[in-house]
Amino acid sequence: MIELIQQRLDSYKAGNPVEEEQATKEILQEVALYSLWRTGFFEVAAFQGGTSLRILHKLPRFSEDLDFILKEPDPGFEWSGYLLKLQDGFEEFGLQTEVLDKSRMDQSVKKAVLKDNSISNQLNLSFYRGHPEQKLKIKLEIDVNPPEGSGYEYAYLDFPLDFEVCHQDLGSNFSLKIHALLCRPYLKGRDWYDFNWYVKHQVQPNLPHLQAALRQFGPWKDESITVDMDWLHHAMMEKIASVDWKEAAMDVERFLKPAEKHSLRLWSERFFQSKVENLGSAH
Repeated sequence: MIELIQQRLDSYKAGNPVEEEQATKEILQEVALYSLWRTGFFEVAAFQGGTSLRILHKLPRFSEDLDFILKEPDPGFEWSGYLLKLQDGFEEFGLQTEVLDKSRMDQSVKKAVLKDNSISNQLNLSFYRGHPEQKLKIKLEIDVNPPEGSGYEYAYLDFPLDFEVCHQDLGSNFSLKIHALLCRPYLKGRDWYDFNWYVKHQVQPNLPHLQAALRQFGPWKDESITVDMDWLHHAMMEKIASVDWKEAAMDVERFLKPAEKHSLRLWSERFFQSKVENLGSAH
């Protein structure tokens, strides 16, 4: 089965070691999704976040983590019921992968980490040369108490084999991205890259889902806010005025192919103000 992985890697036509490493991580992500589907995971959970945009909607940037939400809140959810089967799935493809549960009882986002260096022993990977002990790491995170109001869809993928993924619909995924932009306590340029992608594709946020998220976590959680497009326009404009756009561009640059990087020179308060205005007009 390792031949399937080699063929997949060849199809990326990676131009340098960084692109090769990113491609290899993405292949491991896809094997992980397939293995999770085999466990029945997508009966209770949905794929969301930047990696879902990358794999399901061809977002032109690489993404590091696999993010999920439960379809119904369950504080007692544990990764442990899935991790051994996840490991077994990797073994079927000739990969000896280590999977660790990093969850804490007091956190609503349960975390696990997947580590692999067995792939370097079987494929000719340039980024491993001279670093035989280097391990690729992929984080898995699931929100066990997600805000209400999300919509879901199903998608069919064919690598490594045919399988089905339940995922948030684009409007709901966009809402949680906006929530991250407004509430994340640190700057993450990838959030703004994704925001631009959503606006470019005329995706409208699921506003009730966004309102539920804001009331659950963030500076507005104790306020009786009504999230409509006017409120969103004002909140986004305030946020945009506070961002260090040079720092934001630097964060996302390493996840882009060379042709994409040129557009980062446009990143500024004025550029993203225009995006918010486009979001309002699309509505």
